[in-house]
Amino acid sequence: MKEWSREEWEQERTKHDVTAFYLYTPMCGTCAVASKMMDVTEQVLPQIPMGKANLNYMEQIAYDYEIESVPCLLISENGQVRDKVYAFQSVPNLYEKILNKSLT
Repeated sequence: MKEWSREEWEQERTKHDVTAFYLYTPMCGTCAVASKMMDVTEQVLPQIPMGKANLNYMEQIAYDYEIESVPCLLISENGQVRDKVYAFQSVPNLYEKILNKSLT
């Protein structure tokens, strides 16, 4: 998954119907597990632009989007953030959340 700057995130979310922006910190153990899930999710959803960023270097995003903890996945739809995911339960769960539909 490619590292995005804030500018890249803003461009991608305005260019595409749905985007996903994964926020993490390098010393977070839960983030390490979530990163692996995001790598798999990116492989099964190649049509959805996905990027990541170390939140330590994105302080203003933390304030602007009221990020409560990491890992955090910002999902945008039509240029607006529609969901903030903190519980990375499984790849199928992330798949459902990004596509905004249930697999059942």
